[in-house]
Amino acid sequence: MATYRKSRAFAPEGFFECEGRGLEWLGAAHAQGGPRVVQVYGWGKDYLDIERVGSASPTPQAARAFGAALAHMHDVGAEYFGSAPDGYNGTCYFGPLQDPVKMDTGEWTDPISYFADGRLRPMVNLGVRRGELDKRDVELTERVIEALPDLMGRAASDKPARIHGDLWSGNVMWTADSGQPEAVLIDPAAHGGHREEDLAMLHLFGMSYLSEITEGYQSVHPLKAGWQERITLWQLYPIAGHCVFFGGGYVNEYRSMCRSMLK
Repeated sequence: MATYRKSRAFAPEGFFECEGRGLEWLGAAHAQGGPRVVQVYGWGKDYLDIERVGSASPTPQAARAFGAALAHMHDVGAEYFGSAPDGYNGTCYFGPLQDPVKMDTGEWTDPISYFADGRLRPMVNLGVRRGELDKRDVELTERVIEALPDLMGRAASDKPARIHGDLWSGNVMWTADSGQPEAVLIDPAAHGGHREEDLAMLHLFGMSYLSEITEGYQSVHPLKAGWQERITLWQLYPIAGHCVFFGGGYVNEYRSMCRSMLK
């Protein structure tokens, strides 16, 4: 099998081990119907060796199959909201290869405290420290956090899911290496989280055959009522991250998303 080496000099401590163990953890769900996940061959301080996957065009059938498989992966679950991948005790990361930031792990038992204390507050506070966000953004975020019980609604009763954590379209590869088109997951920020987070990320920057993916998902695990209205809520964390990484127009986007939550 051909190998692809992902590398970066002076990578943060544990960065490639975290990604490698995250891929293995997600891949372990394959036996229970989860999606194909890129195979891991090994890692070191500044590299990760994974299988090289040929690219192909998706089909509606492959998209439905991926949606169903994603639901199965989520259903395999995690011990807590905020759980790191099995076998990993170091720092977890979120973001691009050249500027990943720490992603808090923890043992939250409900999604509201996990999302508030483990995701939104740390990312917005980092944005303030980097000078991209300011005190008004902290206040706006706190208003959203106060409203989380209402905003999350029935989804607040969900159990921790085994999530990819950075499931935008670029991290879903389509391949026909096995003869039929299928999705393969790459580049995760894997952890115990809320299943709607991965689905919201798929909506963030456009995704081929998204309605078919959703159909497949719902056929395995019907989502709680109101999930469409919560897409923007779950997108707050990655967009706050984009404020941290890139600033610019993402700052106004984050603010307008928060305000839309509070109407």
